[in-house]
Amino acid sequence: MYDLAIIGGGPAGYVAAENAGARGLNVVLFEKRELGGVCLNEGCIPTKTLLYSAKMYDHATGGKKYGITAENVAYEYKKIADRKTKVVRKLVAGIKMKMEAHNVAVVRGEAFITGGNEECLSITCNGESYEAKRLLICTGSEAFVPPVPGVENNGAILTNREILALTEAPASIVIIGGGVIGMEFASFYNSLGIPVTVIEMLPEILGGMDKEIAETLRGIYAKRGVKFCMQCKVTRVEGNTVYYTDNDGNEQQAQGEKILVSVGRRAVTNGFGLENIPVTVERGIKVNEAMQTSMPNVYAAGDVTGFSMLAHTASREAEVAINHMLGIEDTMTYNAIPGVVYTNPEVSCIGLSEEQATKEGIEYRLCKLPMTYAGRFVAENEGVTGICKILVDNDGKIIGMHTLGNPSSEFISTACLAISNGITVKQLQRTVFPHPTVSEIIKETLFEA
Repeated sequence: MYDLAIIGGGPAGYVAAENAGARGLNVVLFEKRELGGVCLNEGCIPTKTLLYSAKMYDHATGGKKYGITAENVAYEYKKIADRKTKVVRKLVAGIKMKMEAHNVAVVRGEAFITGGNEECLSITCNGESYEAKRLLICTGSEAFVPPVPGVENNGAILTNREILALTEAPASIVIIGGGVIGMEFASFYNSLGIPVTVIEMLPEILGGMDKEIAETLRGIYAKRGVKFCMQCKVTRVEGNTVYYTDNDGNEQQAQGEKILVSVGRRAVTNGFGLENIPVTVERGIKVNEAMQTSMPNVYAAGDVTGFSMLAHTASREAEVAINHMLGIEDTMTYNAIPGVVYTNPEVSCIGLSEEQATKEGIEYRLCKLPMTYAGRFVAENEGVTGICKILVDNDGKIIGMHTLGNPSSEFISTACLAISNGITVKQLQRTVFPHPTVSEIIKETLFEA
């Protein structure tokens, strides 16, 4: 009998397996595809690899602004795709090595829960039976494809999985959904000079993020040629044509060689025997602050909980779950979960936005500066501006930070630490930041707070 069985080898599953194995637990990890889950194989890593190639292409074609001239600049889509595959394989191999190093038994196949009680859980996989004292469910999420007529069995329709398998660039693309995934692919294909149309139901892209920053980013990409159809509802798809109604109720259409559906994701709670144990399922598997389900020896972490569908959230939830199993005091909190959109420029946010603070009745002071107040940003971003917004509560603590500009994904961690630990404006003002760095924008923004 194993001390712990884990179903799903994504950012929650493999992090949990590594932590548990390193602390002496006897662990079996079930994964039906590849270790790393959606994030590593069909999401975070492959998309960022593609986006970096696009950024390199942007640099090469825009070099004149920096006194650099290049001729005959071109891209080879297949080589971009091949490099993406190489990066993924390298990182998957790294996870396999971690599992081996911590004596985790990895079973490749579809696990199925056959039953259990508070003493023992029973699981089958590939015709073999397994028993474990505890179970951690990390089955993740899947792309939600809305029941729009003409979407099913349409060769032009892609989700995040199929679009990452392309080895040739489409001549044009329509993206249904202007969220994080939609905007990252819009950025990628726009950089390569491919016509992009984004159709979004909401009044603004990047729903839930800071409205000013979202509007500014949309304006940047609109100037670069991306066509945005806001407050528009897709009604049907016929071949390569997407039909939608605009905000006035008029029918419009958009055509693309490929059509990416990126309207959200949903927790995977079916197909692995969850119905055979008494756990509560709502939007996802319901858990407490220790990631424990209604069955004390069954835990869940990651997208399957249906709460915060981000890889870094999943990994932290996995750590909390393992700590709780081992009797180490730890709880999961969600007030300092960063979100990044890897467009060019990047968007990075954490904590409360102005809209959220106002809605919740939380008083705040807004500190705001253009990113051009940071010397290194000016040196590296010719003719480009950006925004840094920091929200401070009445106790002088940071409660939110929202930025537009490169490389905000690399310094948003400062705000993560500040919000997680209740660091005040005065404490940050007394902190020495390296110069010149773009991260100095944080201290500059808070100068008169």
